[in-house]
Amino acid sequence: MIRELRVDLLVVLGANLGLLLVVMSLLALPALRTHDPSYVDAFWGVGFVVVAVSTLLLTDGDPTRTALVVGITAIWGLRLGGYLLWRWRTSGPDLRYQRMLARHQGHEAAFLWKSVFLLQAVLLWVVSLPVQVGQVYDQPEGLSALNLAGALLAVFGIVFEATADAQLVAFRADPSNRGQVLDTGLWRNSRHPNYFGEACVWWGLLLLTVVNVPTALTVVGPLTITLLLLRWSGIGPLESQLTRSKPRYVDYIRSTSSFVPLPRRTLPTPQEAGR
Repeated sequence: MIRELRVDLLVVLGANLGLLLVVMSLLALPALRTHDPSYVDAFWGVGFVVVAVSTLLLTDGDPTRTALVVGITAIWGLRLGGYLLWRWRTSGPDLRYQRMLARHQGHEAAFLWKSVFLLQAVLLWVVSLPVQVGQVYDQPEGLSALNLAGALLAVFGIVFEATADAQLVAFRADPSNRGQVLDTGLWRNSRHPNYFGEACVWWGLLLLTVVNVPTALTVVGPLTITLLLLRWSGIGPLESQLTRSKPRYVDYIRSTSSFVPLPRRTLPTPQEAGR
């Protein structure tokens, strides 16, 4: 029984990785002509749905756990993918990718394929490990209290992230807010509540699927997405840009938690600062 599960797991992981590499390679084709790969961010969310459904078709796990894993992943991924697709269509090319392409003139095609699309395929596969492995292994007693808590955390994360995105869209839609800093709503106690919500989704999915050592080892997925959000492609690069374009953002950084929502810090007045 254990051997069969291990074989199934390797088949699932290999099939999903191959599927993502093929899909991402096909998605890269339009970008090779337009030199605008911004739409790949929209597929970031949708790609997790593809992996969840692919795993569902390859396995025969516990119906309740599988329904929760696939359902939560689908709601999160389709919502995020639709939002990012709308943002790209209304705002135009992502400046991050344009700057990257400017640094790789002469070999843009190779850069786009390997460093944008294939890299995202591999990262997506790693982050989605709880969704993949969690549908392979079961436990006779069904969902544990930890699993149920994970499902609740993931649902909370979806609502939190969607609310933060909606507040940001409403703020940017008001012309009087141009050049200003959003520091109300969920953005009052966290500079990046949308990222915090996304992290909650993946830590929740991990807890929902933990039943043994192999599923516990998929912690590498939530760790990867958290590091991406905190360091590599999220808060770091974004805040570097915002501090240059919005003078008030420096004070916002000093008074507001970067990630986990916390009470705001009181900044000293100019008189107090000069003492």
